[in-house]
Amino acid sequence: MKKTDKIDKKQGKGDAPGDLDGKGRAQKKQRAAKGAFKAPGRAGPENTAAPGPEQRETAARVLSLLKIRYPAPQTHLRARNPWELLAATMLAAQCTDARVNMVTPALFARWPDPAAMAGAEPAAVEVYVRSTGFFRNKAKNLVGAARKIMESYDGRVPSSMAELLTLPGVARKTANVVLFGAFGINEGLAVDTHVGRIAHRLGLTSGRDPLRSEKELMKLFPREEWGDINHRLVWFGREVCSARSPACQRCEMAQFCPKNEM
Repeated sequence: MKKTDKIDKKQGKGDAPGDLDGKGRAQKKQRAAKGAFKAPGRAGPENTAAPGPEQRETAARVLSLLKIRYPAPQTHLRARNPWELLAATMLAAQCTDARVNMVTPALFARWPDPAAMAGAEPAAVEVYVRSTGFFRNKAKNLVGAARKIMESYDGRVPSSMAELLTLPGVARKTANVVLFGAFGINEGLAVDTHVGRIAHRLGLTSGRDPLRSEKELMKLFPREEWGDINHRLVWFGREVCSARSPACQRCEMAQFCPKNEM
């Protein structure tokens, strides 16, 4: 969905989940053992020290170069309204956006809005989202989020961080994506594995905890850029700075990337 795509704010018609299950916990332990970026939590970013001049200079260069590479940043997820964006983002946990985009057309045709999803049985939803992984927990959270929206928010996806975090299956990353993509609100900076990995490689963050990284990145980039820098870093992480084999030979940041100084 492009940033310029119109989203129906009326919504009248039509993060990762926490501890998913035993398999999910085992995978988290494996990633932690390899030093992988941890899953984001629900709490707000912790306090961090002010960034130094070198970090600020690096952040400014990164932003400038990413704007040249990606002049019109966009999300990979396809959604026509806030509910669809929320549901798609929830399904994208531990799953590719391409797979989510294959699943959501049938899902939204069957349950087009929170009112319809609130009346669904999780077992029925599981059939539609099975291929996205962790499908039982995702189906339960989709139904739970829809019911909470109907009960507490008059059937409308809420437009504040505090309210979004009351929905089952929604943590800060998902909330940040929805706030910016659906409402144009930069409340925070969504830190997924791509954003966290690249920021750490470039020395913009001091660790791999997503909440701490979010706070550090929020201090480095102008608020009006938070949503777009997420999209740009995600694209860059997929096309250039991948986890296992980064294409440093065609990276415009190679000249100042600490990875190349090792």
